[in-house]
Amino acid sequence: MNSARDPRVAVVGAGLGGLTCARVLQIHGRPVTVFEREASPDVRSQGGTLDMHADTGQAALRTAGLYDRFRALARPEGQEWRTLDPATAALLQHELPADGDEDRPEIDRGQLRGVILESLTAGTVRWDRAVSGVTPLGDGTCRLNFSDGTTEDFDLVIGADGAWSRVRPALSDATPDYTGVTFVEIGIDDVDVRHADFARLVGNGTMVAKAGAKALFAQRNSNGHIRGYAAFRAPQDWQVTAGLDLDDTEAVRTHLLKTLDGWDERLLHLLRYNDGGFIGRPLFALPVPHIWEHVPGITLLGDAAHLMPPLGLGANLAMLDGTELATALVTEPDVDDAVRAYESIMLLRSAEAARQCAQGLEHLMPPDEPQSGGATGSHQPALQQR
Repeated sequence: MNSARDPRVAVVGAGLGGLTCARVLQIHGRPVTVFEREASPDVRSQGGTLDMHADTGQAALRTAGLYDRFRALARPEGQEWRTLDPATAALLQHELPADGDEDRPEIDRGQLRGVILESLTAGTVRWDRAVSGVTPLGDGTCRLNFSDGTTEDFDLVIGADGAWSRVRPALSDATPDYTGVTFVEIGIDDVDVRHADFARLVGNGTMVAKAGAKALFAQRNSNGHIRGYAAFRAPQDWQVTAGLDLDDTEAVRTHLLKTLDGWDERLLHLLRYNDGGFIGRPLFALPVPHIWEHVPGITLLGDAAHLMPPLGLGANLAMLDGTELATALVTEPDVDDAVRAYESIMLLRSAEAARQCAQGLEHLMPPDEPQSGGATGSHQPALQQR
């Protein structure tokens, strides 16, 4: 860039997309600061397992110089997919990766985030720095407003702060809408030792049993952990209607078992013997397409830009967004040209991906469909926990 100084770049949100953007900027010697509202990298679980696609997530990791480190942790065997009959647990469909197939290997989200964090210069991420909003200053720069009342000015603010972004309102009035589908998260530890039969049922990757708009998913994570989800269509406040407190584990268990009455006990093992409680995960999505008028000094990436149902694209696209934006910032003549070039590609790509995910969710969890078992088709979309 032709300027007397490097531009001041702020990334809001230390998720996969924002961190990948910061990593690529640092590879090219560009300063960047990441602001994260959480107090530390380990304050909470980072979610389940992700399938990294060769043409998006893996491409981003190559650009970030982290592909080899990713490969050391990735699980190609995690591409296995098993579809079971809900009433009998009989295997209806079985997809196994071919030898050498690494098109979409799995990796725990927390492991992947750790790989990127470790690659950044010490002090890049400022933890416990919650952003409350962004104010464009009219001269191509923006002011970050923090929850503690302080402010900092930047030449570019990148909103990488997820579904409920505090940066997005400076560009768009859009807010996420409830999709009508809720996931209830479930976890089982030490599965190969304590729950060997269920572990064999799941296999090395993902297991799904489905009847109409009700489903059970279970996904193999690293370190002997299986993360599962009971999924169904319901009002967003379904637990209130049912008179449930999600912190009342036994009451939620009873409700879910009743919801899946008649399902094979081998599948219901996931509900009966989970470690810890149940976590409600209603699915939200931004309007499709989500577009905005360009505003100098500010842009979005990842879920902040294109929140969609978690069917295997979100994390991959966020990381690709991050690398493409960073690459534009180090190759285009100025910040505004870089952001315009990035947005011209990202907005079109994300709109098509969001349409695919919306259609995928309708297929996976069809509204008003009679409850019936059966295979759900090959090449299933992978689930990602956001």
